[in-house]
Amino acid sequence: MSRATPHRLPLAGAFRLGRPSDIWFKPALSVVASVLPPNLALLALGRLDLAMYTMAGSLCALYGHNRPYAARARTLAWVILGMVGGLAVALLTAALTSDAVVLVTVGALLAAAQKTVCDATRVGPPANVVLTFISSASLFAPQTLGQVPGHIGLALAAGAWAWLVGMAPGLLRPHGPERRATAQALNATAAYADTCGTGDGHAGARAASAAAIHTGWQSLLAAGARPDRTRRALEQLLVRAEIALAAPADADPARLRAWARQLRGNGPVPRVAPPRESDNGLLDDGLLGDELLGDELLDDELLGVDLERAQPRRPLRRLLGPLAPIAVRTAVGCALAGYASLALGVGRPYWALVTAASLYQANVTLTWSRGLQRVVGNLLGVLAFAALAPLAHLHPALLVLASAALNFGAEALMSRNYWLGSVCVTPMALLVTEFAHTQDAGRLITERVLDTLVGALVGLVAAVAVTNRRAGDRLEQALTTAERAREDAARLLAAPDSAPRALEPARRALAAALVDLRATADAAAGEWWQRALPEERVVLTEQAGHRTLAATVRHQDLVPRDHDTGRTTEDTRP
Repeated sequence: MSRATPHRLPLAGAFRLGRPSDIWFKPALSVVASVLPPNLALLALGRLDLAMYTMAGSLCALYGHNRPYAARARTLAWVILGMVGGLAVALLTAALTSDAVVLVTVGALLAAAQKTVCDATRVGPPANVVLTFISSASLFAPQTLGQVPGHIGLALAAGAWAWLVGMAPGLLRPHGPERRATAQALNATAAYADTCGTGDGHAGARAASAAAIHTGWQSLLAAGARPDRTRRALEQLLVRAEIALAAPADADPARLRAWARQLRGNGPVPRVAPPRESDNGLLDDGLLGDELLGDELLDDELLGVDLERAQPRRPLRRLLGPLAPIAVRTAVGCALAGYASLALGVGRPYWALVTAASLYQANVTLTWSRGLQRVVGNLLGVLAFAALAPLAHLHPALLVLASAALNFGAEALMSRNYWLGSVCVTPMALLVTEFAHTQDAGRLITERVLDTLVGALVGLVAAVAVTNRRAGDRLEQALTTAERAREDAARLLAAPDSAPRALEPARRALAAALVDLRATADAAAGEWWQRALPEERVVLTEQAGHRTLAATVRHQDLVPRDHDTGRTTEDTRP
C-alpha cells in the first residue's frame, strides 16, 4: 500500500490578480439594483434597523448569472427559498435561546448544510458564503417569536424583487448566457488549436477546451424545452469546437475567434453548415439567413442532443456522498472558530464562524490559499472601513449609498482575486451592522480583526485535521467511469451498423466523464494527507479518452478519415 505523505502548502500565486470575469458587471449591477430600493424605502420609513432582513432576499440577485434564463428562474427561486429557510431557522433559534454556545453550534450546522448543498448543486458563486453570512448574523440578532413572521416576510418580498432583477436582462438578450458559453468554448478551442496539439502546455489547453465545450453543451441543455433556431445554431458552433478539439492541426483559430466575437451583443448568430455540406464548413462568410438554415443542415451530429435532454438527472443523494468530508470540515471548523471567539470575549462570534466557512474549498491546498486571501483582504478592508466610517456617520443616506457602492465594488473585483473583493466586502459588512444604530468604530475594527485571525487559524487547523481520505476513492471512481465511458463509445464505433443517434449520447457521456476526471484529479492532488495517486493511469486514461472522442468525430465524417485526429506527440511513449 502506498504511504500517505503531506503536501507543501504554497504561498506563491495566492495574491496574483487574474483577468476580470466576462460578466463581472452583471452581478455588480444586479446587487445594487436589488439592494438599493428596499434600503431606500426603509430609510424613508425610518426603519433601517430592518435592513438585515431585506438584504437577505436582495443578495440572492448575486446568483445564477451564467445560467440560461429558464434555468436561472429555477435557480433563483431555490436560492431564495434556501436563504429564507436558513434565516427562519436562525431567527427561531435566536427567539428561543440566548445561549451563545447553542447559537454557535446551530450556526456551524447551518454552515455545513449550506456548503454541502451549494457544492452538490453547483449553484456557482458566491455559493454558500452569503447564505452563511445572513444566517449566522441573524442568530445573534435580538428576536422574539412574534417578530419572526414579519422579518421572514420582508426577506421574501426582497427576494421576489431580486428574482425580477435577475430575470430582467432576459427581456433584452434571451439567449445571452448560451451565447457567452458557446463563445468561451470557441475561444478555448482556438487557444488549443494554436498549439496544434503539440508542445508545452497543450495538455492543459486541451483539458480547458474540453471543459469549456462541456460547459457550453450543459448551458444549452439547461435552457430546457425544445431548442429554437438560435440554440440550434449555437449547437452547430459547439460541434465546430469539437471538430477543432479533435483535429487541432487542421483548425483555423482565427475563424473560431471570429465566430466567438460575432456572438457578442444581439447580432445574428453565425450559421455554419455541417462539414459534409461545405468544404470549409461555412456558407456566406459565416452567416446564413434563417431561410437557408433548414432542418436538413441540422441532422446527424445533433441527434443525440435531444436524447440527452430526456435523460434523468442523478439523484441528489449520490451527489452529496463525496462531499461528506467537506461538510464535516465545515461543521467542525465553524464550531471551533465560534467557540474560540466566545472564549476570547468577542461580542460577535459569528464573524469568526463566517470566516471559517468561507475558507473551505475542494482541497486543503486551495483552502490554505483562500485563508491567506481572506486574512489579507479583511485586514485591508478594516482600514477602508476606518476611512469610510466618519463619512457614513454624517447621514443615514450616506450609509446606505456607501454600502451599495461597496457591494458593487466587491462583485466587480472578486473575479480578479478573492482578497481584492474582500477589501470591499469587509467594510460593507461592518457598515451593515450600523444600520440599526451607530457603533464605536474602533471596537468594530478590533473585533473584526480578532475574529478574522481566529476564524482563519482555527478553520485551517480543522481542514488539516479532518482528512479527506475519500479523495483517492473518488478519483478511482472517476477513472472507472471514464474508462467505461470510453469502452462504451469504442464498442459503438466498432459496430458496423452504429448510427450517430446511438453514438452521440455515448460521446457526450465520455466528454463529461473526462471533464469530471480532470476536476477530481486536481482536487485529490491538493489534499494535505493523501496516499500516492495513480497519476500515470490518469494521464493514460485521458489520452485514450480524447483519442476515442476524436474517433467519434471521424465516424460522423466531420473530419477527413485519413487524418489521424486522435494522435499527438504525447502518445509516443517508450
